Amino acid sequence: MQIQISRLIVTTALALGLHAAHAASVNGVAITEEQVAQALQQMGLPDAPQARNVVKQQLIARELFRQEAARDKGLDARPDVQQALREARNNILTQAWLKDHIKPARVTDEQVRARYNAIVASLGDKEYKGRLIEVADDEAATAALARIKSGEDFVRVAQDVSLAPSKASGGAMDWTSFKVPAQEGQTQNLPLPLAQALSTLPAGAVSAAPINWNNRRFLVKVDEVRATQIPAYDVVKPGIQQALQAQELERATAALVTRLLSKARITQ
Repeated sequence: MQIQISRLIVTTALALGLHAAHAASVNGVAITEEQVAQALQQMGLPDAPQARNVVKQQLIARELFRQEAARDKGLDARPDVQQALREARNNILTQAWLKDHIKPARVTDEQVRARYNAIVASLGDKEYKGRLIEVADDEAATAALARIKSGEDFVRVAQDVSLAPSKASGGAMDWTSFKVPAQEGQTQNLPLPLAQALSTLPAGAVSAAPINWNNRRFLVKVDEVRATQIPAYDVVKPGIQQALQAQELERATAALVTRLLSKARITQ
């Protein structure tokens, strides 16, 4: 009798615990708190009551859709659904196979430190915060420069006419530093003519004439110049490590593709 009571207590406790772990139930199908937490993490939302409630309602709706779709027996026979299922299955299998067979080398602390030192060594004494306007031809560049010389704000002109991705931010560029005089391949990936303009203009100045590069025309403004601020190693270490690991992944993937190609018979 005592054993039966103990079992009943345990079973009840388990049931209550299971119920407590459920955020909701949709026609008997549980949506767990763990699912809600995972969805919050995937969506980058804070773990707050309001956010949890929004996510929970989304999961409830998704489960309702899934149940209704499962009841529609005709869906399985539709060619487009069959094709989508085949593609989904192939994608899942491919990703699982790649995860098992692409083994990038581990990035060591020594490699991260060496990369950090190389970056620091490539910096100059000063760093520059600039803006740019990119246009298609001389006519557009001359017109934009005329507006700026007449007193119109560089930011406004950039937002109106620039073709660069930085258009919305008024042509804003990140802080950049390089040794001067600027040399090809040593400008932190900045085109040499633009780097030369940044490093020779005083703060607040705009390039006197359009700069020709890669069949486009550029106007450059220097907002600020300051002594180069080198971030501490511990601050940038995670970013450098991630970049190096991405390079190793790319290298391992390329090696795998090369190996598979050497064994494949391909006709085109």
